[in-house]
Amino acid sequence: MTKILAYPFLLLIKFYQTFISPFTPATCRYQPTCSHYAKEALEVHGFFKGGWLAVKRIFSCHPWGGSGIDPVPSKENTPQKSSQKDSRNQEK
Repeated sequence: MTKILAYPFLLLIKFYQTFISPFTPATCRYQPTCSHYAKEALEVHGFFKGGWLAVKRIFSCHPWGGSGIDPVPSKENTPQKSSQKDSRNQEK
């Protein structure tokens, strides 16, 4: 379901990459660029988690923000809510 919700945003990103980005100066502080990051985040994590990662990345792109290599976290590296609950129950 979240993949279906992400599809229109993937189309918007593709439109931006094809028709707008080539005519603007390359000033991105991160690698991969924010549009590539957003596309990959939506493809890997779906609409909600991927959208949140994309928004966080876009808001961190300012002169006082970070820079450098910032890949999309893999699904294996993101904690699952059910596993967090299980680990809390095991600790008690």
